[in-house]
Amino acid sequence: MDQRTVLVIDDEQPIVDILKFNLTKEGYAVLEAYDGAQGLELALSRNPDLILLDVMLPKMDGFEVCRKIREKSSVPIIMLTAREEEVDKVLGLELGADDYMTKPFSVRELTARVKANLRRMTIDKSSAGTTDASGLIVSGDLVINMERYEVKKRDVVADITLREFELLKFLALQPEKIFTRENLLENVWGYEYYGDVRTVDVTVRRLREKIEDDPGMPRYIITKRGVGYYFNKA
Repeated sequence: MDQRTVLVIDDEQPIVDILKFNLTKEGYAVLEAYDGAQGLELALSRNPDLILLDVMLPKMDGFEVCRKIREKSSVPIIMLTAREEEVDKVLGLELGADDYMTKPFSVRELTARVKANLRRMTIDKSSAGTTDASGLIVSGDLVINMERYEVKKRDVVADITLREFELLKFLALQPEKIFTRENLLENVWGYEYYGDVRTVDVTVRRLREKIEDDPGMPRYIITKRGVGYYFNKA
């Protein structure tokens, strides 16, 4: 298997050094960037397999870097933040980040999340097209194409991230079955015991905004109050 590459974008040299040491020890190649502009350039030119992205960066903050990367790429992004405000964490997810971690963080936990995200990428790519001969799930005016990683609503391609696609695919393959947020973190994000369930809620909200006629009255991704979510096969 080719060596996976992780891009670390952080202006704090000690943090970059610690992350590089531990990621290299796990067998990853590591790219380093110390400001937002340099990080964006490396993200788009070197095509890393995963990005660790700090929020507070010189030249261009992490939110803007994330937004610009998402215009071009679906590479997994884990945001690193020293802020405690919930709005900052949610904003990163809404801009397309896959997850976030708050400093100071456990290097062991961060490494586990890196592994989980890269493992999910491999699993999803190898399992595409397993639904039927056409590789399609059709529900109402929604068409999910497993082979092309594409979702169409009334023949218009929805602009969804890879993580949003993974979540929709997982639910749609098991319609009417209710999954807790913890179930979804484990099966879609690949986190056995790490992760914040708010990540699931934000991803569901973003997905509804892209595939539902009225996100406030969803037709496809339904909330089972006090339990979790399920896919309603119309």
